[in-house]
Amino acid sequence: MKVVAVEEHASTEAFLRVAHGLDVLPGDELEMTSMRTVETAPGFRARLVDLGVRLREMDALGQDMAVLSLNPPGVQPYAAADAVPLAREFNDALAAIVRRHPARFGGLATVAPQDPAAAAAEIERAMGPLGLNGVMINSHTGGRYLDEPEFAPLLAAAQAHRAPIYLHPRVPSMLAAYRDHGLPGAIWGYQAEAGLHAMRLILSGTLDRYPGLTVVLGHLGEGIPYWLRRIDNRHAFAARTAGAATPMPRLSLTPSEYFRRNFVLTTSGIDDPDVLGLALRAVGEDNVMFAIDHPYEDPAAAMAFLRATPLSDQQRTAIAHRTAERVFGLAPPGVSAKDTGTPT
Repeated sequence: MKVVAVEEHASTEAFLRVAHGLDVLPGDELEMTSMRTVETAPGFRARLVDLGVRLREMDALGQDMAVLSLNPPGVQPYAAADAVPLAREFNDALAAIVRRHPARFGGLATVAPQDPAAAAAEIERAMGPLGLNGVMINSHTGGRYLDEPEFAPLLAAAQAHRAPIYLHPRVPSMLAAYRDHGLPGAIWGYQAEAGLHAMRLILSGTLDRYPGLTVVLGHLGEGIPYWLRRIDNRHAFAARTAGAATPMPRLSLTPSEYFRRNFVLTTSGIDDPDVLGLALRAVGEDNVMFAIDHPYEDPAAAMAFLRATPLSDQQRTAIAHRTAERVFGLAPPGVSAKDTGTPT
């Protein structure tokens, strides 16, 4: 069985050396103090930057390919003047990695939403000359979300260049309520933040303006599949009775229809057959992809889950590689992206 994992974080020594010397935007200090501590730890840093070790690990586990992305939260905690060139430099390095190992690595570009016009230009460059496979955005940027009007150039570029946006979690922008008890990170805050961002895209009417946009959510949908029936029910009630706390745009579809049309889910970090079954029923096998969340999760455990969880052959094939090949334009060995109908 061919296996492609699609939320696999990496970095370079050059990126870390520069980024760790930059001032952090107000409000992002807690997250970046924690992340810089992690990135400085020798064992963890090696797992981010040493691709030779990663390839040997992939070979040992039978993982064919990894779609690499910059370790979160990317360049988003930095001033635009620093973030824009830093994103370009990392994307150049990532594209070089993919060119050296085209059968083993794909790549998701990083962009600086702080400068939406520059981010749009970088999406065009990433999907064109650099030959990358999409873009990763680490949820909010300075507490701002992609449904807000200032980000229209970024979303327009993503749609125009068929760049799927992997909407990755980060520490919530509304930090005060999450500050204690380990809540800001992956225990709870990450999924709450990414789920909020996805729901803003749905309920704001953004996906009516950009119907061709593809948004990828990790962790089997950041909790949204569990709530879809209630979301539809309460949205219809609020629209019918004017019972929403804030004004609601008129939508062309129900919230769940946008979720099924525009979103693709990954298994990153949730090796639970019951949750996977719920996700499959919510969006279908052609909209679920395998991911490990390297280096934060155990690759061996994730691979064992993919192989052992009860699935039909068709479902397992779709999750293991077929959906990723379609969404990210990853050509099977010996086949060009053009031949598969995916964007080049």
